[in-house]
Amino acid sequence: MDLSGKHALVTGGGTGIGLAIATALKGVGADVTITGRRRDVLEDAAKTYDLNPIVMDVSDEHSVESGFASAVASKGVVDITVANAGIAEGGAIPKTSLEDWHRIIEINLTGTFLITRAALNARARTDWGRVIAISSIAGLRGLKGAAAYTASKHGMTGLMRGLAADYLGAPITFNSICPAYVDTAIVPQNIKRIMARTGMSEDEANQVVLGANPHGRLIEPSEVAQAALWLCGPGSESVNGQAIQISGGEF
Repeated sequence: MDLSGKHALVTGGGTGIGLAIATALKGVGADVTITGRRRDVLEDAAKTYDLNPIVMDVSDEHSVESGFASAVASKGVVDITVANAGIAEGGAIPKTSLEDWHRIIEINLTGTFLITRAALNARARTDWGRVIAISSIAGLRGLKGAAAYTASKHGMTGLMRGLAADYLGAPITFNSICPAYVDTAIVPQNIKRIMARTGMSEDEANQVVLGANPHGRLIEPSEVAQAALWLCGPGSESVNGQAIQISGGEF
């Protein structure tokens, strides 16, 4: 695969899945812009992997629009947009505040809408394009104890499917990738929440997380990155409006 001459923008690209996707795209020749809210994290990643860092809050319309414009001014038209920035928080709906609900929806779903809209409005050529949303297995089924998160991820999957229908026949595709638990910094945070909510020990909570993946291990960020590469590679033109599971055997 050779993506030389293509410009990719990855939100939440300074760590975890986003950084894995960014470096994978860079490895096959793309110019890559990474965005996020923490300047120091972005600049460290950019320096290490030769990426273009832009501070952006995906839940803020002005931040997205200005950040996207800066990316285009710096590296040219964005051909590949990866909506990866998000938060993973659980909690029973009766105990979920409206503020918490809005935060989850705004970052995960509205953020995907804003960055995708910016990508479509800024398209300077129409011969090729890819939009990939990093959803979750919770974008396909209900995740116990995380209804708000599940709703946000279902929305991301639905957004990609709706856009695929809107652009049928055009040389741009819209897909979501739906991983189960991935080995990122989010996992220890979730383990702490499980412990606080249930009174489990750390080992017990860890087993709950591992047991959620049918193959009994965490998924590597590189596995998600390889799926994103495939969606950008030759022969992927007819893969459109799909929700691709990376879940170790979830059906």
